[in-house]
Amino acid sequence: MNRCKWAGSDSLMIQYHDDEWGVPSYDDRHLFEMLTLEGAQAGLSWMTILKKRDNYRRLFAGFDPVKVARFTKAKREHLLEDAGIVRNRMKIESTISNAKALIKIQRQCGSFADYIWAFVDGSPIQNRWKTLAQMPSKTAESQRMSRELKKQGFNFVGPTICYAFMQAVGMVNDHEVGCFRHNQLS
Repeated sequence: MNRCKWAGSDSLMIQYHDDEWGVPSYDDRHLFEMLTLEGAQAGLSWMTILKKRDNYRRLFAGFDPVKVARFTKAKREHLLEDAGIVRNRMKIESTISNAKALIKIQRQCGSFADYIWAFVDGSPIQNRWKTLAQMPSKTAESQRMSRELKKQGFNFVGPTICYAFMQAVGMVNDHEVGCFRHNQLS
């Protein structure tokens, strides 16, 4: 079975590739989770984040933005002491401020999904990359998303993080054309 080369041979990475990466998501909690994890990944490997994902879910209230937005200073300090996640104060603080910004968008737009999917006119962009080397690290859409999210109060949402988020949640189909998932998600 042909897969994108980045999936490698690790079973956790293969499962993520085969079952989740690039599948369109319209669930606000999942979108919040993936935006958080992509921000946490900055400067690290995705494998590091995947291994810590269950801990993130546990410590960040299942990525319920209402609960995360209410995290106290004591809770934030507790998070900094937990080796189950990336212990970076700025990344933890950004998750909490991003939860608040997401709630504001939900009030304005009905859902975060409606807001975020507007960056691709509501439909996944279908790319036809033959190799990982052909894929960009950012696009005009991810640059626009980054600017607009920052205006809304989000942090750790640079154009590269936004593009990785778009790939993860299926806003773009960036499976290599030789990968079995490319046609399934077309």
